[in-house]
Amino acid sequence: MIRTYFIKAFFELVIIVLVTGCGHPLPVDTTYSSHRDHTPILKYKDHNPILQVRVVHSGNEPVELSEITITMGGNATSDDIAGIQAWYMGQSDRWALTDDPVGFGTVLSFKPTLTFTGQQKLLADTSYFLITCDLTGNADLLHGLSVQCPGIKVNQHQISSNTSDSTLFIQRFGVSVRKHLDDHVDTYRIPGLVTTKAGSLLAIYDVRREKSRDLQGDIDIGVSRSTDRGNTWEPMRIALDRGTWGGLPEKFNGISDASILVDDKTGTIYIAGLWMYGVLDANGHWIKGLTEDSAAWAHQWRGRASQPGFDVKETAQFLLTHSDDDGQTWSEPVNLTRMCKKQEWWLWAPAPGHGITLADGTLVFPTQGRDNHGEPFSNITYSQDHGRTWKTSNPAYSNTTENMAVQLSDGSIMLNMRFNPNRGNLGDDNGRVISITKDLGNTWTEHPTSRHALIEPTCMASIHKHPYRLEGKTGEILFFSNPNSKQSRTHMTLKASLDDGNTWPEKYWLLLDSNKGRGYSCITSIDENTIGILYEGSQADMTFEQIPVNELIHGDNTGQPN
Repeated sequence: MIRTYFIKAFFELVIIVLVTGCGHPLPVDTTYSSHRDHTPILKYKDHNPILQVRVVHSGNEPVELSEITITMGGNATSDDIAGIQAWYMGQSDRWALTDDPVGFGTVLSFKPTLTFTGQQKLLADTSYFLITCDLTGNADLLHGLSVQCPGIKVNQHQISSNTSDSTLFIQRFGVSVRKHLDDHVDTYRIPGLVTTKAGSLLAIYDVRREKSRDLQGDIDIGVSRSTDRGNTWEPMRIALDRGTWGGLPEKFNGISDASILVDDKTGTIYIAGLWMYGVLDANGHWIKGLTEDSAAWAHQWRGRASQPGFDVKETAQFLLTHSDDDGQTWSEPVNLTRMCKKQEWWLWAPAPGHGITLADGTLVFPTQGRDNHGEPFSNITYSQDHGRTWKTSNPAYSNTTENMAVQLSDGSIMLNMRFNPNRGNLGDDNGRVISITKDLGNTWTEHPTSRHALIEPTCMASIHKHPYRLEGKTGEILFFSNPNSKQSRTHMTLKASLDDGNTWPEKYWLLLDSNKGRGYSCITSIDENTIGILYEGSQADMTFEQIPVNELIHGDNTGQPN
C-alpha cells in the first residue's frame, strides 16, 4: 500500500516537472521564423544585417528568450569576420538597426554554429531580433555568407523553426565606398566607375554637402581611388568645385551628374560635369541678389531652369577636367558649352556613368539635353583628337535622358537610354530605349530590343563591354545593371549578353541588392576575368562589389560564389 502510494507520487512529480520545466512552463504558444533580405555585407560599415528572427508569443504570461542559435554557410572565413551581433528590435521589422536597439549578445569568434545568450522578456505579441555582422578590413570581396537559425531557447526550452529558408543565397561581401555623413557630407549620389591604364579604379560621385536633393545646391564632384582592385580606397579628392565663383555662395554654384572617361590610347582621364550658376525663375530669368539665406531653387530638367543660349546666366554649363597622373590631381576645368551646345537647345549636359574609347581612338561621352521646345533627348559627344576639341551628335531619341554607350563587334555604337514614358508603365512595352549609330550619331536606328527587353522604373542604368578569356576562348560580353523592376528602384541586378545585346537570358542575371536604393550604377572591367560595379544600394550611398565573370556566366544566378 505504502509502496503503491510512493510510486503514484513519483509519477505525479515527474509529470509536474515535465509540464512546468522546473518553474518554466513549456512555451507551446511561442513560435519563430527567420528571414533574410538579399543585400550585400559591406566593409567599413557597422552592423550589416544578415538575419532577422521573428518570434510570435500568443500566451497570457510573458516568456524569456535566452538563446538564439545560427549556422553560418558560404565561403567566409575567420579572417573576414570582425564580429557578429544579435539585437532585440521590439516590434520593428526593419532590415536595419533602429535608433535605440537593445543588444542581446555578441560573438567575436567565427564558427559554423554560433549561439547568442541573453535575457529578453517577450510579451504577448510579435517581436523581432536582428543579427548583424562587421567585416574586417582584410575581408575577401569574393566571399560571402548564408545564415540560418535552427533554434531558439524560450523559458529554458529549445524551439525549432516552423519555417525553412528554401533559397540559401549568399550575401556577397562588398565595400561601402561612401555613405551618409562620411566627411560630414549629407549624401553621395550619381556613381561613375572606370579602370585606368595603370589598373587603378576611379569612382566618381556627387558630393551633396547639405541636402540629398538635385541641383541647384552645394554639390561638388568627388573621386575615390583604389590601387588594389577596390579592396581599399584612398581619401576622397575633389575634381570639380566652383566654390563661390562670381560672388555667389557655393549653394548657387553646384556641379552634378558627372561622367568619367579614360583615353585608352594616352591614359588621360576626363570628368565631365554640369554646372549651374545661380537660379533662373519660372520665366527663365536669372535671379539677382542671391545670398546664403536665399531659398530660391530650380532644377535644370524642370520648367525654365535652363534656357537657350550660352551664357552662365542663361543655361547650365558643361565643364570638363582631366588628369594625367592616374586620377591623383585634376586640371582647372574648361567649358565646352559654346563649343558644342546648339544655341536653341535649352540644355546640353553629361549623362552620368562612364564614356568609352572606340577602336579607332575616338573618345565618346554619353550626353543628354533639352531641345528647342524644352523636350528631353539623348545623344553622344565625341573627340577625334584626344580631347582637344569636341562635337555633339544629333539626338538619338526623344523623351529620353540618362544613357550609356558601348561599341558593338561591327564597330557601331549602341546607346542605352532612360525613357520617361516608362514611369508608371507596367505593361510589356516597358523597356529601355536602344538605338544604334554607324556615323557617330549623325543618324540613328532603333534596335529590335528597344522598349521591351530591359525593363526599368525610369532610372539611370549602366551598360559596359567587357573583353574576356574563358577556357581558352576570347570574346566580348555586354554587361547591364539597373533596378530590375517596372515600378520601384529595388532589385539591383547585373545582366549579361553574349550576342551584342540581342538577348539577355535570365540565366545570366545576378541579383545584387533586393532592397530599395536610389538605383544608379556603373560597371567597369577590373581584369579580363573580373568586373566591378559601383551602385546606389540599400546599404550605402556608394556600394562597390567585385564579380567574377565566370560566376555570372557559369554560376547559378542566386548569388552563390562559384
